[in-house]
Amino acid sequence: MDSFSSKDMALRAQKKILSSMATKSSVQMFIDDTTSEILDELYRVSKEYSGNKTEAQKVIKDLVKIAVKIGLLFRNNRFSAEELGVATDFKKKLHQGAMTAISFYEVDFTFDKAVMEELLTSCRDLLLKLVNTHLTPKSHGRINHVFNHFSDPELLTKLYDPSSPFRDHLTKICKGLDKLMEEGTI
Repeated sequence: MDSFSSKDMALRAQKKILSSMATKSSVQMFIDDTTSEILDELYRVSKEYSGNKTEAQKVIKDLVKIAVKIGLLFRNNRFSAEELGVATDFKKKLHQGAMTAISFYEVDFTFDKAVMEELLTSCRDLLLKLVNTHLTPKSHGRINHVFNHFSDPELLTKLYDPSSPFRDHLTKICKGLDKLMEEGTI
């Protein structure tokens, strides 16, 4: 029996094309302006923290590729009912993470790196579960790369230090997260 499906082939082609074109112009249909601003700030934090422009670009590019691919899968109704439940759990955990990030920002010296690490690790695990059968091991590696990078306890500690040079970036990130929560995006 031939298992050819033009719909599956078209989806694979879209994922492949978008994977190689993860630029602002090609992903605007999946990533809004506020999210784009947050990604820009995350890039700046990553670049300043690591001192490595190439690594910072790779992390953000991986993040964009994953977001676009998941958006593409969602728009093409590729997730089962069970997977949509995982997606709902992921969105709830992401919302909780955003609220926690904002709370730690708004109240100086309340930051708890263990709490943020756990939230980010939970988000990563839910995301990997969601895309397990839909994306390649290379994409799974991208997810791990992004979450491992941003859940680095030293990075988080510097980011939340009220006197750190990252404070302006954190302010913009938290304002963007707050706006996304108000809009119901996360």
